[in-house]
Amino acid sequence: MGKIKVLDEQLANQIAAGEVVERPSSVVKELVENAIDAGSSAIDVQVEEGGLALIRVTDDGSGIEPEDLETAFQRHATSKLLTSRDLFRIASLGFRGEALPSIAAVARVECVSSAGDGGLGKRLVIEGGAVRAFENANAPQGTDMTVRDLFYNTPARLKYMKSIQTELGHISDYMNRLALAHPGIAFTLKHNGNTLLRTLGNGDRLQVIAAVYGTNTAKGMIPVSGDHPDYQLLGFVSKPELTKANRNGITAIVNGRYIRSFVINQAILQAFHTLLPINRYPLAVLEIGMHPGLVDVNVHPSKMEVRFSKEPELKSFIEETLRAALGGCVHIPSGAPQQRSKPVLVQERISFRRPEPDFPPPSPTANERSNGGRGQAPNGTFAAERQPLHRGPDTFDKGRDKRAGVPPLPAVPPDAAEKLYAPPGKLQADWAIRESSAALEAAGHPEQAQTVALPERPPAPGEAELLAPSEKSEAGDKGRFPELSWIGQLHGTYFVAQNENGLYLVDQHAAHERINYEYYLRKFGEPAPYTQPLLVPLTLEFTAGEAELARSRLQAFAEAGVELEPFGLNAFLVRAHPEWLPKGEEQAIIEEMAEWILSEKKAVDIAKLREKAAVMCSCKASIKANDRMTREEGEALLGRLAACEQPYTCPHGRPIVVHISTYQLEKMFKRVMS
Repeated sequence: MGKIKVLDEQLANQIAAGEVVERPSSVVKELVENAIDAGSSAIDVQVEEGGLALIRVTDDGSGIEPEDLETAFQRHATSKLLTSRDLFRIASLGFRGEALPSIAAVARVECVSSAGDGGLGKRLVIEGGAVRAFENANAPQGTDMTVRDLFYNTPARLKYMKSIQTELGHISDYMNRLALAHPGIAFTLKHNGNTLLRTLGNGDRLQVIAAVYGTNTAKGMIPVSGDHPDYQLLGFVSKPELTKANRNGITAIVNGRYIRSFVINQAILQAFHTLLPINRYPLAVLEIGMHPGLVDVNVHPSKMEVRFSKEPELKSFIEETLRAALGGCVHIPSGAPQQRSKPVLVQERISFRRPEPDFPPPSPTANERSNGGRGQAPNGTFAAERQPLHRGPDTFDKGRDKRAGVPPLPAVPPDAAEKLYAPPGKLQADWAIRESSAALEAAGHPEQAQTVALPERPPAPGEAELLAPSEKSEAGDKGRFPELSWIGQLHGTYFVAQNENGLYLVDQHAAHERINYEYYLRKFGEPAPYTQPLLVPLTLEFTAGEAELARSRLQAFAEAGVELEPFGLNAFLVRAHPEWLPKGEEQAIIEEMAEWILSEKKAVDIAKLREKAAVMCSCKASIKANDRMTREEGEALLGRLAACEQPYTCPHGRPIVVHISTYQLEKMFKRVMS
């Protein structure tokens, strides 16, 4: 007698339910997706006891024809696929025809549906896969699905359900994702009578973000859009200062379907590279449109995972689009939330602009000379620089042997250099004559005013290479680093600067780290011309296994500018390395590079190697906290920071600049009463 038998339909449905219906949120997912496929404009979801006692989904879609209602609960019954070719261009959320029979096999299901607006429909009741009632019913157009006592006939499944709050969390999370994916549908979610989600369905995705994450979060989102021959991208990403502790804030939507994709997540995180601190993640809602033939959604029963046919192109497109959107904004966090309202009383305001001196600064006193040429507040925390304003081009690096190897200031054109570093004398005398003449004219004595052909006003250090004359008025606009005027240094760690928009605090270590990072990253991209042979080679020692791996990856070291030569059994000699590595840190940096190269299980990514090496070099070569700086050094650092491609965060993602607006300052000092 044969041993192989065909399972009966009820048992087969219960087995299928194990794949499709994992928990109450799976039921909500399948029913709401069917409602979306039906063209609904409003979908209401009610759950009780985390969905185990009741799940009710009501929509105003096209409904189910009376003759199709019973058929819809049979296995693999669907109206969304006709031929095998349709499987390769799926445009609907559901298509297998497994959801309804699987749900009906493990719960008590009641379905009331009407395909017309005549008020007459059909009611079908199924318990444990068996039909209990099928009759006429009064119903508006649409479908009303009620699922009670989930897993009542499969106690083993019910035993492993989590707490009510956990199951409700899964339901709420997926409803939020569907609302973000379909802003044109009005969604409502209620649990035990309490409303958890309500959207308007007006097509505004930003309003849905506000409904899901809050109004303040929605205000911190940046719009994203991009076109590609194969893809279209729309959505929002958060500003770098708005982060999450995990990746749950990322919502990826492909052709209206919420999915989980490692590729898309990596593209988003790579776009935020160096903008976020370690272990912090952005909030993103991205909708990607593409031809259905470019994506395979039939790879998992839950349809949450997909495969892309042009994965590298998609990843590159997302990364470039997000980088462009982020690069067009100024990412300077505010010191306190602004809640500006119309002021009731405004007192007299003063200008925050520092006036230009009419004459050379006075020579430092004996006390100031003993203090390195700086005047210091009694508490020793704030230094107001009084050294001469014009120094040589090597100002930034002079007297800093401990940081030898720091890249020099950017080259300044000769004519600009003459203005930047002109010694006290004729230039300042001319300035004094011109301002004195202007004062005499203003006082009504034009006959005493002296007309002198004067040069243009000398720019602040670093200003010449930052902005062209026609662009200076636009500094601080969207996408531009604001033009800052140096005030002083706080605790030897932060620069204090200002402009017409308020007060700025700049982390000097983070700022120098960003400058050095971009410098070294550029240098590591062209290591060969800058390799320095060593008269006395450095020695690296490894274990036997590491040494064998190092021999197979000598090319990776060479592409980073490090020439290794086997020396004995488990040792290597460093014959050459990039000449611009920070002095005194060469051995440590090369050892860290070697550790990373040897830790890679697959082929070494040279781009990542260069990036990691640039981060190491930038950190070791940068000025540290409690390093006192002169005004010229500070202004030069601000100029070089503004010239960076991304001057808002250090390579580790920490913010460089914090802004306190003029309005916030006036509120603190009660100059504005509102």
